[in-house]
Amino acid sequence: MLQYQLSVFIPLDHCLWRFDVSGEVRVRFAPSPTGLPHIGNIRTALFNWLFARHHGGKFIVRVEDTDQARLVPGSIEAMLEGLRWLNIDWDEGPVVGGNSGPYYQSERLHIYHDLAERLVSQGNAYRCYCSQKPPSQDTQEQRDRRVSASAECKCRDLSQEDIVKLSVDQKSNVVRFAMPKEGVTRVKDLIRGEVEWRNETLNDFIILKSDGFPTYHLAVVADDHLMEISHVMRAEEWLPSTPRHLQLFEALGYEPPQFAHLPMIMGSDRAKLSKRHGATAIGEFKDNGILPEALINFMVLLGWALDDKTDLVSTQTVIENFTLNRITKSSAIFDQEKLLWMNGMYVRELTPVELAKRMTPFLERDLPKDLLPVDQQYLQRIAPLLQERIKSLEESAYITEYFFKADEKFDTSTIIQKGMDRDSTLSALKAALDGLSATDDYRHQNLEEMLNATGEKLELSRRQFLGVLRTAATGRSVSPPLFEMLEVLGKDRTVSRMKNAVERFSAAS
Repeated sequence: MLQYQLSVFIPLDHCLWRFDVSGEVRVRFAPSPTGLPHIGNIRTALFNWLFARHHGGKFIVRVEDTDQARLVPGSIEAMLEGLRWLNIDWDEGPVVGGNSGPYYQSERLHIYHDLAERLVSQGNAYRCYCSQKPPSQDTQEQRDRRVSASAECKCRDLSQEDIVKLSVDQKSNVVRFAMPKEGVTRVKDLIRGEVEWRNETLNDFIILKSDGFPTYHLAVVADDHLMEISHVMRAEEWLPSTPRHLQLFEALGYEPPQFAHLPMIMGSDRAKLSKRHGATAIGEFKDNGILPEALINFMVLLGWALDDKTDLVSTQTVIENFTLNRITKSSAIFDQEKLLWMNGMYVRELTPVELAKRMTPFLERDLPKDLLPVDQQYLQRIAPLLQERIKSLEESAYITEYFFKADEKFDTSTIIQKGMDRDSTLSALKAALDGLSATDDYRHQNLEEMLNATGEKLELSRRQFLGVLRTAATGRSVSPPLFEMLEVLGKDRTVSRMKNAVERFSAAS
């Protein structure tokens, strides 16, 4: 079992105290079901999972569904499916269970209510009777300030008589945490080093809403303690919440976990990552034909590096080397082109059988229905011809469609190569048709020898003659290596394509 040192600093009478504890590494991924999973929160899940696997610890999934107004149906299912697709397994949480459940915060309300009452009775929190509905003319900044930590609230100083009167006259109230009015809160972040906040700059914040649900602050502190979380690894945007959480830990008498705030992910223009930078939802990457192992590799490099030169690294190698000192403080840049390049590199490593298997769902989705179902043995012969060209499996239907069609339709003008005319093009097609019809040996070596000789007799350059054949066989000017492609197409398909080209070209002359 891994032993670790916990170093968090809490202010007590302006002094710093250090708590040293040891135990098993337990980390958590705590998504809110308020939308589809995106690259940012899945990267957070990945880093937590890698850290747990590196240390032989536990990776826990916890659903933070206390913001009932923002819940999006199906989002938690999408999140869990995204983790499964990426082979990020969890040791405790939804579906798999565990000893620290339930793992949905909406099922743990009694815990938060008890803690809120305890904090009120201790004098660390108080009931606030101020209106939580901001005036419509307020700016967003003012609304955020009112709801989260209203500076105008005077409820902290209410007398017992005032509280009794308000509780009778006004049923609705929230519970606010009473932040210290002086001193400094410090944390030794495992990535960013020591960070501090002056307490007087931090307003009192809501821990229990009027609807009976806790805010993020109370729920996360309670659950991190009860689930024995040893390390909290979360996005940098949560760093400003850390002093509030540390104060809650202290007020409840809980030992806090170690904190590590991960670098932000930015677009190539160094603006906050958004839809305009390309796909961001995990489901989009899957639909766009990105391999899960390629996306894992790509996400790992969004803030972590094995060294200063290695881009392609296996998940197992990352697990073996995943230490926090390799995580950068600076923002990570999301480069869509690099992801496509990396995906292409992973495609090249697949066996023909595996590549065909991965391509099949995209063929079933995108090919004309009359070309389905796809023969797997035939597809396994096609796949190696395309393997060096594929960047994304989303291309599967487009780059293979002509392999499945009976005949290929094309603009007859596109078959005429530079330096050729209609007569020389028709002669080339007929000569090729004669040769391809006469032979039964469709090994690519034999086809290459025979067709090269035919082109020489016609006094055409290799580029001209093969260009005519390629367009006739595929309807395109670019294809996999021609002779290997004709071998896979086989005699029946190839001869049919050539006959079709001769007939179409003759009719258009």
